[in-house]
Amino acid sequence: MQFRLELDIKPFDRQLNIQQPVMLVGSCFTDHMSQRLRQLKFQVLENPHGIVFNPLSIERVLTHCATQRSYTAADLFHHQDLWTHWDFHGRFSHPDAATALAGMQAANEEAYRFLQTTDWLILTLGSAFVYELKTEEWGGTPGQVVANCHKVPANHFQHRLASLEELLASLQRTISIVRSVRPGLPIIFTISPVRHYREGLVENNRSKGALHLAVATLLQQLPDLFYFPAYELIIDDLRDYRFYAEDLVHPNYAATQYVWEKFSAACIDAPSLSLMKELDQLRLAVQHRPQHAGSVAHQQFLQKMLQKTKALKEAHPFLDLRAESAYFEQQLIV
Repeated sequence: MQFRLELDIKPFDRQLNIQQPVMLVGSCFTDHMSQRLRQLKFQVLENPHGIVFNPLSIERVLTHCATQRSYTAADLFHHQDLWTHWDFHGRFSHPDAATALAGMQAANEEAYRFLQTTDWLILTLGSAFVYELKTEEWGGTPGQVVANCHKVPANHFQHRLASLEELLASLQRTISIVRSVRPGLPIIFTISPVRHYREGLVENNRSKGALHLAVATLLQQLPDLFYFPAYELIIDDLRDYRFYAEDLVHPNYAATQYVWEKFSAACIDAPSLSLMKELDQLRLAVQHRPQHAGSVAHQQFLQKMLQKTKALKEAHPFLDLRAESAYFEQQLIV
């Protein structure tokens, strides 16, 4: 008897290779994917401005990166003793305006350099709801969509669901601007499975539905666009609250691991998958904490892992395995 419907994802016609840089932008689900890729030695840049949830804010972020936007003190506003920017996450905020600006400028410049050479862009759309400034009291301009509300009182924003036409036009402009820097850049879209419960469950479903329709339309219009069904894997395949964290909103480790396994199988090429298995062995070896570090058995294990690290480096010179080599060498008792 079958107790669940498993989503079978066909391998992409075009797949990631471990030597190809990958840029990821979008909701917090982006961080899960980028962490896995980085652990397995992909060259990754994620969310240069911090987490962003809606397509209109993603457009602003990538436009600033692609056009090498320069920031000035006039772009900041002061709130709760911090200098902050509406297009940046709170981790960029700082009590000193010059320090805040320097961090923002450096992140934007790094993103432009990365965008020039990246071979893939993964965009994770979290919500079709937007927050627009009502006045100029907090900097910015009336009607400006913000990426982060920075704990400014809610009455300073208009909160609304963007229309399908707005979403589609914004995503079209995003594709155009990134491809003006990196022509022909392939883009993978995902819809975040994280429920935006504060919007309301009915409203959350309308939001996710609008994002799905916008992406589906884009895939019919433009080449080298792909859709990975992370949302469907959680909502329709696993479909059980035991795969969510205690807040019943965010997928837990088991769920994100399941999505990662499906992503790897469909989106990463065979040579990279083979190499990733060996790299994962090194990762687990580094994480291992033995009860008796000085035992003969563990010292032999360390020697074996060190030799494996050196062999992988010789076979694949592009890999950066300095941290792994240093760890095994430091643990050896000479």
